[in-house]
Amino acid sequence: MSASAHFPHLIAGEVRPVGRLDVVSPFDQSPIASVDLVDEAGVEVALRAADALFRDRDRWLAPWRRVEILERARDIMRERAEELALEAAREGGKPLIDSRVEVARAIDGVRLCIEALRTGAGDEIPMGLTEASVGRLAFTRREPIGVVVALSAFNHPLNLIVHQLGPAVAAGCPAIVKPAPDAPLSCMRFVQILHQAGLPLAWAQALVTRDNETAARLAGDRRVGFLSFIGSAEVGWQLRSRLAPGARCALEHGGVAPVIVEADADLDDAIPLMAKGGFYHGGQVCVSVQRIFAHARIARDLAQGLCREAGRMRVGDPTSEATAVGPLIRPGEVARVHQWVGEAVAGGAELLCGGHPVGETCYAPTVLFNPPEEARVSTREVFGPVVCVYPFERAEQAIERANALPYAFQAAVFTKHVDRALRAYRRLDASAVMVNDFTAFRVDWMPFAGLRHSGLGVGGIGHTFRDMQIEKMLVLRSPEL
Repeated sequence: MSASAHFPHLIAGEVRPVGRLDVVSPFDQSPIASVDLVDEAGVEVALRAADALFRDRDRWLAPWRRVEILERARDIMRERAEELALEAAREGGKPLIDSRVEVARAIDGVRLCIEALRTGAGDEIPMGLTEASVGRLAFTRREPIGVVVALSAFNHPLNLIVHQLGPAVAAGCPAIVKPAPDAPLSCMRFVQILHQAGLPLAWAQALVTRDNETAARLAGDRRVGFLSFIGSAEVGWQLRSRLAPGARCALEHGGVAPVIVEADADLDDAIPLMAKGGFYHGGQVCVSVQRIFAHARIARDLAQGLCREAGRMRVGDPTSEATAVGPLIRPGEVARVHQWVGEAVAGGAELLCGGHPVGETCYAPTVLFNPPEEARVSTREVFGPVVCVYPFERAEQAIERANALPYAFQAAVFTKHVDRALRAYRRLDASAVMVNDFTAFRVDWMPFAGLRHSGLGVGGIGHTFRDMQIEKMLVLRSPEL
């Protein structure tokens, strides 16, 4: 793609852009493309088109038609998989080797949307169980909930959009999606692919707003039936407070993922997994390995092993086949992470490796040993390639510290002892606990949910599909029943 490439807004109506957003590579800050910006007037046109479509039931897409469109979209994505991976790597900074995996997951995610359509159904409600219910048949069917608004994040620029927009198409909901301004191109590309596959423009509109307040007004409009938000907790909870009465939402925020490593753990197996989980995509994943509570007998060996793995990881250009850790999304994030690491070291943490920027846009994979409990690397989501190792004597201490924060998402425990694994599973505040695997493990059909400060609702293709529908009951009375 040339630097002069331009992506117009994808709004079903006449909208004059109010400017252009220049999208740059997070690695070298070189221009990639530009995208139209719209204001409240553009948002209003998009909402009006989506709402009119939802209100006119004669224009709803039949399920077979939605299947046909999604199947065509999946075929187009397969044909263009390498192009999509390179584009995602360039705009989001995830290394090409991992962006290819993301594209493969996104293609499979479209397949999961098709499966959800084919297997989703209502239920029969038993009748005739009381005298008053004799002669009646009752069952439910699923209908779209209404207009879906999806506000997305930069770190998985294609697959997150598939998770938010794919189920909306499958459920029969008109959708408006606003990608992250740092990485909007993969979103625009996917929406274009849906249109190429036969989806009318008003069923999937994409836009980038000129400011956050305009996006908030989009999310809180009375015509919105469902809000899907992926991003910071501060923004997500604020948006929820602005939702119209009756609107549903799913919020996916960050975590400060804890891992407990017992003394009997197989470190040769565990260390590469934890290094991948902590440094993958520069740590810019909501369930990245961040806090490792390791038994005192093995904590030092584990930390040094993580440093050996970090030393093997090439940091740099995400479009290079050899790169394992790419840039942070903005140079300011490099400065922030470096400040947090410096504060931890000044407070008594031992810096075992890393701890410095690599150029202006990357940060070296970093391992800190026993940072202070009150340090920001111990209490907040770093969202950078920083892993902290804390020694413990008793598992109860580790679990107590793991649960001490207001965040709860995915957690992990490494042990060969089934009772220790089950004890951690029962006691950790988390929506999922991985045994002998890293916290960032995910497949796209499993439930994926932040708890407490980390989110609301359950992600995963099938779960989102159901959330974007209502069940409408029919009660039929007849003397023949």
